Amino acid sequence: MLLKLSTIALIPSLIIQGNAVKKNTLRLAEPDGERQGTIGTGKALSVLILGDSAAAGVGVKIQQDALLGAVLQQLKDVYEIYYQLEATTGHTTGQVIKTAKNMSAQHFDVVITSVGVNDINKLTSPQAWIKQQQQLYAQINQKFTPELVIASGVPPMNMFPALPNPLAWLFGQYSKSMNQKLGKFVHSQANMQWIEYDLERFKRLNLEMAVDGFHPSKEIYALWAEQVAHHIRKMF
Repeated sequence: MLLKLSTIALIPSLIIQGNAVKKNTLRLAEPDGERQGTIGTGKALSVLILGDSAAAGVGVKIQQDALLGAVLQQLKDVYEIYYQLEATTGHTTGQVIKTAKNMSAQHFDVVITSVGVNDINKLTSPQAWIKQQQQLYAQINQKFTPELVIASGVPPMNMFPALPNPLAWLFGQYSKSMNQKLGKFVHSQANMQWIEYDLERFKRLNLEMAVDGFHPSKEIYALWAEQVAHHIRKMF
């Protein structure tokens, strides 16, 4: 209720600041590179990355420096990996669900997701969002029968350099509530793991975000991939 009241109270500021952010923030393209293929030697492993601009790798210029490339780099000496990336800038949870529905049914050992920032941009309530998340993971389990699903937490948007207050503060409250609900859901699922987007840790390591102040940098993608690879190695 407090979040809803805060949103209503801040609507005039949100409109003004939101328009300014759209006007002034750099718009980075999705990185070049292969989104589907096979790499590595060792035990067979199939991996699907599904989601939004962060899943797509926005913030770097080539897929080798994005989440996909960093995960493959971490695992290619141990696994022969069939990989597929299905991610699009601007996609909300609802749009990611549609992407999954439109894909051919096939098995992936691992599905990695990143979604949530665009839902916050549209002021989707955490209560509505977690219901959509449950629909998303039900669709993933039905369509791809993964043994492991790795859900990436929503970034703490209050720490995004591109966002001014009170917009940043409000979006940070959305992120916090969404992550609390997502964490509870993930812990109730036998085949799921959760990775928290720990921007405070990245800052302590002197890691900067991408030049747009909104997306991960090469170094942050690498740390994100380390966490993903850790969960995969434990399972497989």
